[in-house]
Amino acid sequence: MSPLSSSLLNPRLSFSLKPLFLFSQSSFAPRKFQIPRQFVSAKRKTFSALASEQSSATDNGGRSGGGGRSGALSPSPVVEEVQRIDVNPPKGTRDFPPEDMRLRTWLFNHFREVSRLFGFEEVDYPVLESEVLFIRKAGEEIRDQLYCFEDRGNRRVALRPELTPSLARLVIQKGKSLSLPLKWFAIGQCWRYERMTRARRREHYQWNMDILGLPEVTAEAELISSIVAFFKRIGITESDVGFKVSSRKVLQEVLRCYSVPENLFGKVCIIIDKIEKIPIDEIKRELNATGLSEEAIEELLQVLSIKSLTKLEEILGGAGEAVAELKELFSLAEKFGYSEWIQFDASVVRGLAYYTGF
Repeated sequence: MSPLSSSLLNPRLSFSLKPLFLFSQSSFAPRKFQIPRQFVSAKRKTFSALASEQSSATDNGGRSGGGGRSGALSPSPVVEEVQRIDVNPPKGTRDFPPEDMRLRTWLFNHFREVSRLFGFEEVDYPVLESEVLFIRKAGEEIRDQLYCFEDRGNRRVALRPELTPSLARLVIQKGKSLSLPLKWFAIGQCWRYERMTRARRREHYQWNMDILGLPEVTAEAELISSIVAFFKRIGITESDVGFKVSSRKVLQEVLRCYSVPENLFGKVCIIIDKIEKIPIDEIKRELNATGLSEEAIEELLQVLSIKSLTKLEEILGGAGEAVAELKELFSLAEKFGYSEWIQFDASVVRGLAYYTGF
């Protein structure tokens, strides 16, 4: 059989059939496929002939009697309805068309430039992590905020809700091979299945800057300085935003006064972290459920309402570690030149176990 040439077997089909080409590995010369003649019928059939064939096929299919109309076409086949696809992104996520992508790239470039200006190196971690990595250090209740599932290997995994646990995992994995202090930064996509607000989606990006191996408050002072530098680069001033600063050690010292066991500290931090999210009566009930006395709860809430470092020193005394470190931080803020950006607020307490200080 000869290859298909430029003229087709059936002239009426010439608008849809084209010669096919294949480039061989040894040469770029095109090779034409051979098309069997039975694929293209050169015999024309009229509509009545097609109807007769259809009627004959129906009669031979076992129809008894002669009740059918001779020459009638059979009913059209039933077409299965195709489900329509929602073209919107899943709830809580978003697309980045070119105009939005340009803005995101501009913002992320500033993240990177400021980080490198302060001597940080960029890292990244898997988007998918072991579920227990987040539950162990944040409590079982974070499970409600996780996009988590069991993979085909029967392993519980989750899309990362933030970057800090992954940082801690990598540092532990590397162990003594790392030289301290570490200064790493990351810009990562994260997911949290929680109630959405106008400015908070379930999918978000997080810019992390972390310093490890530096026990003094100079690390916190440098981190705040870097964020201030970023805000200034994009035209935001201290009249637009500010930083609320505190230390978990303030809470530790108050609980120590009432002989609260150390093993309850993490639970109390998780409750206090909700202080602006749920009613104060609910805060009191949860604190009471941990075993804190009514007196200890009232004293704790009174301390957490303090907005002045001087007032805090009057209550806790100047000899405590918490007050001394906070005073040093505000002193460094003066030297770095951003003291007008920060203010003390004792109620700022992170509820996650891997936070140990400011």
